[in-house]
Amino acid sequence: MYIKDLYAISPQKTHDLSFEQGDWQVLNQYMYTALEPSYQDLIPNAQLRRMGKAVRMGIGVSLPLLARNAKPDGIIFGTANGGLEDCIKFLNQIVEYNEGTLTPTNFVQSTPNALAGQVALLSENQGYNMTHVNGSLAFESALLDASLYFDEHQNTPKSLLLGAVEEISDYNYNIDHLGNRFKEELVSNNDLLRSQTNGSYCGEGSVQFILSSSPENSLAKFSAFNQSSNLTEEEITDFVQSFLAEQNLQPEDIDCLLLGKNGDVRTDSWYDKVQTCFGTEMPLVFFKKAVGEYRTVSAFASYLAVRLLNGQAGHLIENGTTENPRTILIYNHFDAVRHSLILIQK
Repeated sequence: MYIKDLYAISPQKTHDLSFEQGDWQVLNQYMYTALEPSYQDLIPNAQLRRMGKAVRMGIGVSLPLLARNAKPDGIIFGTANGGLEDCIKFLNQIVEYNEGTLTPTNFVQSTPNALAGQVALLSENQGYNMTHVNGSLAFESALLDASLYFDEHQNTPKSLLLGAVEEISDYNYNIDHLGNRFKEELVSNNDLLRSQTNGSYCGEGSVQFILSSSPENSLAKFSAFNQSSNLTEEEITDFVQSFLAEQNLQPEDIDCLLLGKNGDVRTDSWYDKVQTCFGTEMPLVFFKKAVGEYRTVSAFASYLAVRLLNGQAGHLIENGTTENPRTILIYNHFDAVRHSLILIQK
């Protein structure tokens, strides 16, 4: 699947490419909230004030991509929670108004597929439309769906809008906080990986790609991906090595490794295990330092990989440098339960 274009809203200044050019936001807060651009020229005010944050960020990414690319044949998104804040508002209204006259806006915005529907309506797209709500493997499931779509239409050039969106809501933040996923103490993202304590910090954002079956004018391609659940820590190296073998690759063929290390002392050792497969000289990028932990953060890692393959964001590479990278491997897990590998090549 060839990547023709991409765009992101995140806790870093990705919306104006400042981040890719070297701008680094030092985050010293419990929630890494997205830095949103002005939507005034994109979304009419009457619609904008009715949009929940997840939909607003998603539309803010979709419309610029759709404006500079031909209409895609389908729209596929992955999200763990969708517009959860609006969902909770709607459920509270049911109680507050005793199931009487409810505000329709919160209902419309409350479903996970609200973004896919809004994008289709705004762009008058009547093609394939799907939202995958598979928790921390939602983006990987969207990737799989896109791959199957292209396989099904091998004889016809096709394109897709693929992406992921996640927002921080009070509800999901509090639930995850009670589950000990977030830190009690506050350290900056510069010191996150040295914190040696339990938990990380919550992030959010929206990342989208224009995918095509044609390699012409492509920035990179999703070459392969895999996902697994409930592996033991001893099995993770076999998981990585088997994936590389399936792609006829050796560890030395990887130019840069993107790891989802998040500062949680309980689970960061899994990334150390994977790192040992590639030797001590492998260039590394720890992408969660930039945007925090959330369930579809692998979409941001994919965005970052494409930027790195095109000569941008080199300031993020640790453990040395790499010139003209051609092959990048992303490894991420959530709670050391669900694991994913994504291979992106130039």
